[in-house]
Amino acid sequence: MTTFTLIHVLISLVGIFSGFIVLFGLLTGKRFDGWTKLFLTTTLATSVTGFFFPFRGFTPAHAVGILSLVVLAIALYARYLRQLSGAWRKAYVINAMLSLYLNVFVLIVQLFQKVPALKTLAPTQTESPFKLTQLAVLLTFVALTIVASIRFRTDRIGATASVETKTPVTT
Repeated sequence: MTTFTLIHVLISLVGIFSGFIVLFGLLTGKRFDGWTKLFLTTTLATSVTGFFFPFRGFTPAHAVGILSLVVLAIALYARYLRQLSGAWRKAYVINAMLSLYLNVFVLIVQLFQKVPALKTLAPTQTESPFKLTQLAVLLTFVALTIVASIRFRTDRIGATASVETKTPVTT
């Protein structure tokens, strides 16, 4: 494995790990601003660095990379420029989770290509074990994204119990 490939893989693993923390935050109505920035940055870096591998014609990997960049652009716009206002809250959740799903999708592809036991189960990635794994992951992400888009409400984010203070009135 080249140094560049190792860096690309490490960046994508950090993106996936931080993405799951962000997902937990979305499910519990917490923003996790630092983790969100790490997730979006490393996911963007993963997509961009993917285009620096030798080009041997347009492949499905290129299509996933382009789709990921479009989805990330929407998530970044919704999160940072529109500040999760109105419908942009759901747009952010859906696009952030789609970004995470695309990273996990590619991880599964890579695992089935590189791990000998998985490669034996699905050498061409057209076999049932591969397809069922990808389907299970897709359905899980769809369900989690629906729940996250319901639970991640900006009117509840960062809400803390307010304590009323009484100031004595002087005349």
